[in-house]
Amino acid sequence: MNYKLEDLEVYNLSEVISDKIWNVVTRWEYFAKDTIGKQLCRPADSISANIAEGYGRYHFKENKNFCYYSRGSILEVKSFLRKSKNRNLISEECYSELYTELQTIHLKLNAYIKYIGKNLT
Repeated sequence: MNYKLEDLEVYNLSEVISDKIWNVVTRWEYFAKDTIGKQLCRPADSISANIAEGYGRYHFKENKNFCYYSRGSILEVKSFLRKSKNRNLISEECYSELYTELQTIHLKLNAYIKYIGKNLT
């Protein structure tokens, strides 16, 4: 059975959250958008981009490595979300919603990495 990238739930969830973050950041003032906004959007986009690149490599070891990069991007997004909340760029509610979604993606990515690892042995 052939699977497509779009069949991966973790990929789809990471695409959704990057769009949500983009929509939040585009409403900010120029200075916030130019500084923290860019630094928040880049790793948010990188989560799904690294999953996609690894998936396209067709080698489990390379796929796993790109998933590790994606996991690092998740942590980077969490860091910039905290900064955004602390600087009053996003509400506590927005922060909590996005952070919870990132936690779900993080757990699903860990499960995917574990699955890939089983195929290495």
